[in-house]
Amino acid sequence: MKFLLPAIIIAFGFQVKAQNVQISKEELITLTPEWKGERFPDGRPRVSDDIIKRMKLVTVEEAWAIINGAGYRYQIADGWGQIINPDSVLVGRAFTTTFMPGRPDVWKAIDSIGKKEGRLSQNVWAVEQLQKGDVYVADQFGAKKNGPTIGDRVGTAIYTKTGNGIVYDGALRDVEGMKEFGSFTSFFSSYDPSFHNPGGGQNRDLTTMIVGINRPTRIRTVTVMPGDVVLGKMGVVVFIPPHLAERVVKSSELVRLEDMFGILRIREGKYTAGQIDARWADNIQKDFTQWLKDNVKKLPVGEEQVKEIIKDRESRTQQTNSF
Repeated sequence: MKFLLPAIIIAFGFQVKAQNVQISKEELITLTPEWKGERFPDGRPRVSDDIIKRMKLVTVEEAWAIINGAGYRYQIADGWGQIINPDSVLVGRAFTTTFMPGRPDVWKAIDSIGKKEGRLSQNVWAVEQLQKGDVYVADQFGAKKNGPTIGDRVGTAIYTKTGNGIVYDGALRDVEGMKEFGSFTSFFSSYDPSFHNPGGGQNRDLTTMIVGINRPTRIRTVTVMPGDVVLGKMGVVVFIPPHLAERVVKSSELVRLEDMFGILRIREGKYTAGQIDARWADNIQKDFTQWLKDNVKKLPVGEEQVKEIIKDRESRTQQTNSF
């Protein structure tokens, strides 16, 4: 489904050609070339349900270490004014939406094409397309008065479709009602009892208009792509490029097990904190591998994943010994 923006003139004199509010499958695939896995029918990268589930236990620091090391320096959004369920974790696949301050001529052009397609209010165009496991990520340019595009009704629709909360750079209304959803863990900028009603009613300010669905968008200082894995916890939101998601999860699981082993051995007095906190000697490495084997079904990481770690460690040991 395609909604067209009219051509506009930028202050520098360049003309921007008419473009689609809804990104095309071909364009989205072009913009996410590092992802080699499964995609949704619209082209959005589809990180597996297994990786999404395992991501919930990843710490912010562990995620940051991998994505920062891969050259992604600005993937953490902080400074959230309010959070619903701040002690819970938000994990899912980003479905991006971008709004801009309303301008009557542009808003009218966008809206008229939407109506021809049977669409109603612009604030639900993207919501109608959400799927289970998505996280609705919206750049609402921090709009507050007459800006909220989400209240308890739209919030209910989002939660029903996704089972998740939202990341919303703007003001929400009906926050008390949304807190009753239970697992609607959400990050947003502020609260305001007003609502956006462009084009009619008492509010004729045209405060918001939709300009992008599943296009690159901006949340704080982060460029967010459709299909990014959203990890919201500890008051911040991490946007993990889909092609790095599995690496983040596996690295986190290894660190989790190494920490568990290291703390256990320090308590037992077998090794000192200095030995564990430094690069492990060969005898500690071998001890860790044997510990994994002895406890493969008792660890806070899936049995299949533990066996994979053991196999990888033994393979690397054989390669080292062959030189």
